[in-house]
Amino acid sequence: MRRADRTPDGRIVSNRPRRLIVVTGTGTNIGKTWVAAATLAELRGRGLRVAARKPAQSFAPQDATTPDSAVLAGATGEPPDAVCPLHRCYPIALAPPMAAEALGRSAFGIEDLVLELNASWPADEPVDVACVEGSGGVASPQAMDGDTATLIDAVDPDLVILVAEPALGSINLVRLCLRFLGDRRPVAVHLNRFDSSCALHQRNLGWLVEREGLEVTTDVTALVERVNGQTLRSHQFRSVSPA
Repeated sequence: MRRADRTPDGRIVSNRPRRLIVVTGTGTNIGKTWVAAATLAELRGRGLRVAARKPAQSFAPQDATTPDSAVLAGATGEPPDAVCPLHRCYPIALAPPMAAEALGRSAFGIEDLVLELNASWPADEPVDVACVEGSGGVASPQAMDGDTATLIDAVDPDLVILVAEPALGSINLVRLCLRFLGDRRPVAVHLNRFDSSCALHQRNLGWLVEREGLEVTTDVTALVERVNGQTLRSHQFRSVSPA
């Protein structure tokens, strides 16, 4: 049984989504929420039951009316507080555990987030595809005792989607993130804001596919096919070896 099939207090969770995806990125403002929402919206349009979760979120006070949870909820049809519980919403632009501290609110750990995540899935029937979106990038703090990679290990998803930009520096960031994530589970790279007419974007795509042996998508429809059309654990991805 996977770790994510039990809550931290040992209770068995039987309603884990049939396909669980974690969406992370090479940095902040890379477009993770847009990619996750667009993917879930298309899957929902194909008749699948979908869900989104943002275990904790922080945002500038002026963005309080349209936080990531509202965008994701718009794609799945869920209420925003089902996507991210209100007590994990922090109206200050800091990493969630730093935001909680700055606002004088209680500290929390990865186990707290996993417990809340496991308890949040619909009780009637498992959803077909669920996305869990972390805050910031792969190494960004998600709790006082762990970052996104720690959360991924605790959740044990079927697939990790690493969102990156195709611009200069993309190869370096993708390689560093993959080294940090390790090779414990499949990772698919999605190049957001890809412009097929840009030679740099095309060269970065070619390097990641041909030199690094990675599976890379550049449009949401292809990403949906990756998520929906394959047996997720049947594909092996080459890890990036240190230079």
